[in-house]
Amino acid sequence: MSLFGSDKLKGKKIAIVATDGFEQSELEEPKKYLENEGAETHVISLKSGSIKGWDKDNWGDKVSVDKLIGDARVDDYDALVLPGGQINPDKLRVEQKVVDFVTEFMHSGKVVAAICHGPWTLIETGLVRGKKMTSYPSIKTDLKNAGALWEDSEVVVDKGLITSRNPNDIPAFNKKIVEEILEGVHAAR
Repeated sequence: MSLFGSDKLKGKKIAIVATDGFEQSELEEPKKYLENEGAETHVISLKSGSIKGWDKDNWGDKVSVDKLIGDARVDDYDALVLPGGQINPDKLRVEQKVVDFVTEFMHSGKVVAAICHGPWTLIETGLVRGKKMTSYPSIKTDLKNAGALWEDSEVVVDKGLITSRNPNDIPAFNKKIVEEILEGVHAAR
């Protein structure tokens, strides 16, 4: 436990799936927040070593990769976080191993949280129809076309599926992830 954290999520493991081009704040801030609440986080990616963030309008810092997507198992995690940025989810949504992992997470009833452009990957699962969601405004039409019920709110929750719009929403997004994990497993989506 850190000086400013708690043990609320002690024993919980969180998968953060990302690749080069993730929005820096949308990966780092939830990761830090969840760790301060006692969770163990794993950055899962397409390649080993590190991945490079995008910080508003230029390349940002690197983040170490803990596990390759092909080695990750949904059963090992209590929640999934999908950071945004334009580049990151656009690369992830065309990778079948990522789509399979996210689809299995959606079916599991465990918490799935996506921010900004992160819901692009959720669309590929075919499981957003009828779900209340939000996102960065530029992918609103994509979500609606996939059958999601889009709304312009800082955080939207639908049975453990958490979505937010942009970096300004990170505090509400983080808080809701913790609340939903503590609430437990939701009905399969």
